[in-house]
Amino acid sequence: MIRSFALVASRIIPLDAVRTDGWFERIGESIGSFQALCDIVGERFFAFSLVAGVRITALTVDRRTPDATIVEFVAGEEEPTRKASLPEFRRQLVGALLTIEPTGPAPARDTDVDAIQKHIGVRYLLLAPIFGISLRRMLVDEKQTLVVVQRDGFEETVSLDELRSGVGVLVRQELERAGAGARGAIDLSKVAEAEAASERGDNARVLTLLGSWPAPLAIFLRTPEGQGLPADTRALIAKGLALLGSACARLGESPQAEEILRLAIQWAGEGALAGDIFRRLGEAYLTDGRPGEAIAPFRRALVYGGSPKEVAPLLARALMRRGKYVSAMALLRRALASGATEAELAVELQQIERALGVPLTRWRALMATSSG
Repeated sequence: MIRSFALVASRIIPLDAVRTDGWFERIGESIGSFQALCDIVGERFFAFSLVAGVRITALTVDRRTPDATIVEFVAGEEEPTRKASLPEFRRQLVGALLTIEPTGPAPARDTDVDAIQKHIGVRYLLLAPIFGISLRRMLVDEKQTLVVVQRDGFEETVSLDELRSGVGVLVRQELERAGAGARGAIDLSKVAEAEAASERGDNARVLTLLGSWPAPLAIFLRTPEGQGLPADTRALIAKGLALLGSACARLGESPQAEEILRLAIQWAGEGALAGDIFRRLGEAYLTDGRPGEAIAPFRRALVYGGSPKEVAPLLARALMRRGKYVSAMALLRRALASGATEAELAVELQQIERALGVPLTRWRALMATSSG
């Protein structure tokens, strides 16, 4: 929405020469550790550090307690290296960015790039794109400066003071969100609650409890600390990710479900949970209408100790959808031998009988004769 101001601009200055849209992404292309820094520090906080002139020199990551991660940084060219916990580092960054930056005088010439930058504030020229705000043009008269900005496809006209204060609010809100997210990070005690929610079919609750796990756990898995976790801790992490992956699949979020379940498999390794997680991955493929891709995970589930009573019927269904009825029949027989009942498998058995017809009847007669 474009605001109304009692102003007839004496000058309209295009901001193409000072607009910095995409600057952070372009820097990312030249920094080898860019994605790792974004994942650990937070994408916007890494951007804030660049705006504030803070150089991160080292990180000591603690994935079990993210707030205990230590950031080593230099806040100026000749300043000594400092250390702070990740939350404190973020607070210091935001504090630096919220200090008042002097406003330079309105540019005397429309082409004076340096004067335009000082008038708006270099800090705000860099911060605005981080929040999806694109500065389009400036309207200047003797009383005030207005800035036309674009966000989410819509243009809005704000005063320069409103632009600055609005960006400051967004910076402060980012710190508040990070604090709330850190408080609910990797809390292994939530696995039991998520399991109870899964059993009662409350998939949305599982997502709420564990939805923040995948990204940090994917990074932590690659660290020596992650590799060195006790087997029971790794198993609990794998179980939580398995519950989350299945919940995503049931909610129709197939790509996320598959990614999370594959991460769960990595955490489980060759432990007791591997068979269950491979089964869940196969079920996710079946739910998404991809029976061909479900076959391999189901077979792996059986290899890793999955119950034939549970897994063999699922694998049989995947094979039936691919037209492999003889193999499916063998699996159903294996399920029956493992304790499944004909009533439980009635639908699949009937489908196979219709598909195989006379050959199946002859085979059964031959088997009866042989056994007699």
